[in-house]
Formats: sequence, structure tokens, C-alpha cells
Amino acid sequence: MEKINAVITGVGGYVPDYILTNDEISKMVDTNDEWIMTRIGVKERHILNEEGLGSSYMARKAAKQLMKKTGANPDDIDLVVVATTTPDYHFPSTASILCDKLGLKNAFAFDLQAACSGFLYLMETAANFIRSGRYKKIIIVGADKMSSMVNYTDRATCPIFGDGAAAFMVEPTTEDYGIMDSILRTDGKGLPFLHMKAGGSVCPPSYFTVDNKMHYLFQEGRTVFKYAVSNMSDVSAAIAEKNGLTKDSINWIVPHQANVRIIEAVAHRMDV
Repeated sequence: MEKINAVITGVGGYVPDYILTNDEISKMVDTNDEWIMTRIGVKERHILNEEGLGSSYMARKAAKQLMKKTGANPDDIDLVVVATTTPDYHFPSTASILCDKLGLKNAFAFDLQAACSGFLYLMETAANFIRSGRYKKIIIVGADKMSSMVNYTDRATCPIFGDGAAAFMVEPTTEDYGIMDSILRTDGKGLPFLHMKAGGSVCPPSYFTVDNKMHYLFQEGRTVFKYAVSNMSDVSAAIAEKNGLTKDSINWIVPHQANVRIIEAVAHRMDV
């Protein structure tokens, strides 16, 4: 029996029209363009500022573009998985809302929540469904409306995040390419340093949580930086060694793009 690999056969994306610049951010908090560019490396971010629209809206835009590009028949889609930290609702899943908006009648759908690692978890999930031999066309979508959980009086976090979505078609191939290997690890010790304090079952919404601004993203930047650099570089080195790759044989490394200093530190640590 031929080995089945999973391969990306199409992409789609969407970002909202409204652009929030560093100059505008500097009017909200004590910062400036030079400070943001030096420490974060972000010049502008797209924001979904229309009332009543959430992550599923952007996910639909990205997925519609994907389906138009690939010419996919809605009836042929087997599975939809959405990675999001900012779902439209606690339930139903954003993926199920997306299925309805796309008119997908034969697909099953679910969300996964892996924050910054969401796309990698999507790829691993889709690849293994494909390798099972039971599924032929899978749509995976990463979508987040981070502006819905960012405190625009906190200069440590508000310059970092924007809103957008990306969609990918994953299909089987018997050729020697595609998603060849992966290593995923989870380190739950970082909870105190990056979280949203309220809104879940431990601390449900209340007047107190709203008054105390507990529904915003909290980040202890220096600690998160150390976690990110060590874990990203270590797992990248591990996957390269596992597959007999040297730094000279690698053409592209595509990291999570939260912070230019993290990317530079990872590249330095990996000597690439």
C-alpha cells in the first residue's frame, strides 16, 4: 500500500480594511513608532472594527477565497477545523458556524485552541486525518479577532496584536512531499505569564471582573520571551536532527511572527 502524505493544495486569507498604525497607538498609550519597531517590529495592524462581527466572519472570507481558488465543491469537503483564541461564542464552535456560512452539508467540524501555536496544531490534526485514508478534502482555518481581548491602555500588549484569518486546503498525495514530520510539545507552566484572568469556568464573568479589567489579555513579556526563544529553537533543532537536516540544507524557516526580537533571538540561537 502506498504511503499517504498530506499536502497543502490551496490557500486563502483575509484582513480587515481598517489599519491601526503605530502613530495612532502612540495617541492611546505612552509609546512611539521607534519604540514599537525596535522592540516588536510591527508597523501596523488590521482591526475588525465593525460591530457584531467576529472571528467566523474573517474565517468565512478566507475560506471563500480558498474555495474559489481551488474550485472546491462544497459537497466534497470532509472536515473543517478552526484554530482560534477568540471564538464568536463559548458555544457553538466557530467551525460549525463557518460550515453553515459556507454551505457545507457533508463536513464535520470542530475548534481547537492552541493560541500562538494554533496553525501547527491545525496542520498536525489535518495531516493525521488525511493519513487515515478516510478523508480527502480538509479545510483548516486560523482566525482571531485579538482586538476583542486587547487592553488599549496597556502599552506592553496593545501594539502586538491585530485581526485576520487564513485558510488552507489539505489533501492526500502519494508523492514524496507534503507534511513530512512534526514535533509538538506543550508547556503548561507558562500560565501565570500569559492568560486572560476571567471569562472561563474558574472565574466566570461578573460586574467585578469587568470593573477590574479581567477580560483582557495579560502578558509578562520578558518571561514569555525566554519561554518562546528556548522552546522554539530547541524544537526546531530537534526536528532538523531527527530528519538529518543541517543548517546549510534548510532554505526557509517560517516562525510565528509575534515579535521581531523573538525571531532574531531564535535565529541567533540556531545559528541560521
